[in-house]
Amino acid sequence: HLCQWRDLRMCVFFFLLIKENSVFGMVQDPTQFDVLVMPNLYGDILSDLCAGLIGGLGVTPSGNIGANGVAIFESVHGTAPDIAGKDLANPTALLLSAVMMLRHMGLHGQAKKIETACFDTIRDKKVLTKDLGGNSKCSEFTGEICRRVQDME
Repeated sequence: HLCQWRDLRMCVFFFLLIKENSVFGMVQDPTQFDVLVMPNLYGDILSDLCAGLIGGLGVTPSGNIGANGVAIFESVHGTAPDIAGKDLANPTALLLSAVMMLRHMGLHGQAKKIETACFDTIRDKKVLTKDLGGNSKCSEFTGEICRRVQDME
């Protein structure tokens, strides 16, 4: 660990793990990890595993934050050419990535509204895309989330 501060909350602790132990540890107890640093290939593999732990790529947001607060936020999943233009995609990952962006920008109130609307829509199980167990189209799911956000105002 790297620690030259008297306040232990400011210390950085790190552990060198082999990739197999990292994956096993992530499945057993993901709360033990705050930050994982690894080459891109291993990051891709581990992020797919984590997506599976929370419900799939359709609900997995992503943010890359660099020096001086420069950041990009995006959904983790790819282009899904098999469903492109069919109004079937789950927009949750993109919406939650936008929530992360809003928080990064200090717009916590707006982020909370969108996040709450997303989670409440999923929890109610009335308007869900196919990957979440429903039969709704992307536009219907998004419309329900927008309605909920508007009702909060």
